[in-house]
Amino acid sequence: MRTRDQYDVVIVGGGHNALVAAAYLAGAGRTVAVLERLGNTGGAAVSTRPFPGVDARLSRYSYLVSLLPQKIVSDLGLEFAVRKRTVSSYTPDVRGGRATGLLVGGGQARTREAFARLTGGEREFEAWERFYARTRHVAERVFPTLTEPLPSRAALRERVGDEEAWRMLFEEPIGVAVEEHFADDLVRGVVLTDALIGTFADAHDPTLAQNRCFLYHVVGGGTGDWDVPVGGMGALTDALAGAARAAGAHLATGHEVTRVATDGQRAEVTYRTADGEGTVAARHVLVGASPQELARLLGDVPPSPAEGAQLKVNMLLKRLPRLKDTSVDPREAFAGTFHVAEGYGQLATAYAEAAAGSLPSAPPSEIYCHSLTDPTILAPDLVARGFQTLTLFGLHTPARLFTRADDHDSARAALLKATLAQLDAHLAEPIEDCLATDADGRPCIEAKTPLDLERDLRLPGGNIFHRALAFPYEQEGTGRWGVETAHANVLLCGAGAVRGGGVSGIPGHNAAMAVLGR
Repeated sequence: MRTRDQYDVVIVGGGHNALVAAAYLAGAGRTVAVLERLGNTGGAAVSTRPFPGVDARLSRYSYLVSLLPQKIVSDLGLEFAVRKRTVSSYTPDVRGGRATGLLVGGGQARTREAFARLTGGEREFEAWERFYARTRHVAERVFPTLTEPLPSRAALRERVGDEEAWRMLFEEPIGVAVEEHFADDLVRGVVLTDALIGTFADAHDPTLAQNRCFLYHVVGGGTGDWDVPVGGMGALTDALAGAARAAGAHLATGHEVTRVATDGQRAEVTYRTADGEGTVAARHVLVGASPQELARLLGDVPPSPAEGAQLKVNMLLKRLPRLKDTSVDPREAFAGTFHVAEGYGQLATAYAEAAAGSLPSAPPSEIYCHSLTDPTILAPDLVARGFQTLTLFGLHTPARLFTRADDHDSARAALLKATLAQLDAHLAEPIEDCLATDADGRPCIEAKTPLDLERDLRLPGGNIFHRALAFPYEQEGTGRWGVETAHANVLLCGAGAVRGGGVSGIPGHNAAMAVLGR
């Protein structure tokens, strides 16, 4: 289908948020074109077969779903589902020279027993229950606001209705609350990790960057649950692309936008394809790319540089590894989030080392096994043979560590080796012994640094949120929906919008509502 010369709305980028906006706007009768640089839509929320000759379709960059509102799924009629994980998390540890760990899940009684076995009493479990009852209270009240016009700070505070919860999440560094509630180093670390995923910060950072990250990780769905997308993350973006097309949107891949010009009422978008350049006119332009990219396209002054701080590793295993902690079945330990080197002190040390310019000596990470909850991403013969996927998300590895390195590939290899060594410390067999091999006999493992993500997806500095997350209330310049820019007819619809972090579709929904004047 040929790109027309004029549309009501042109959307730059074809990530999941852009597809949400396209589906809403086309469904409301607007003419819509989505211009995507790559040969496929989906952006970072895609599935792929990364290992030659192996029929395993992994969620390559983003892994779990929490922030996607059921409202969007229902409004757009998406044929998409998620599954609950049977276990929330497992964190291995060594105490008194004995391999042990903390399994959270399998019912309240079992979790209570796991806390008592690890910590020697009831205190930490009771503190855990109180702390997360408070975050669930906040989630129930904040999550519905994410698809509404931005509330004022005072209005959101009144809606939360719990001054203690407001203080610990919105006003004081989250490290204060963690230390007030918990005494055990390992338990403190498990709680803190949600404040650090994709965010390079200390527990007591006065900017509260860690608080904003924590908030987005505990409010999803009004529960804070993180679920497994059935069929992989690509199943979501395939469903969104289908909904956008069915509504009448034109999705044009291989179209790289090079310039956006606007007078506030009409806009002209210049793009490049393999066949040359073209232009298309629009009443509104929505941009799923980063604020840095938007500034470049408009010729505006760019915002402050963004920086990512994560290592992403995809693996395919012949079998799950045996654990040194024999009290837990590996199928349970890996069914939730498997925390590695994420004690409170370990996280602080890793941050300090990275802030000083060195790769962490004991890199913290967490691991997800998609295939234990949803084996459909593997070919039936792989399932029958016991194959499993592992995806690892490493923390405290800011992009600056790789820009300073003489050899980016060597730095990546060193970080991967150190990260896997931390995992191996808790395994009864090396993870490398469990790796499957591809058609060329190579181990099925790939690692991506922030600079790899910048190159592959144009995430600024590899930042998975495009820029620092913002609290979900009005601030100077945020506009009514948190998607507005200095140009009246140019809106952000990607992760760089207010309320834009994670796989959610929320900024796409909000940009569409802004265009429709709702």
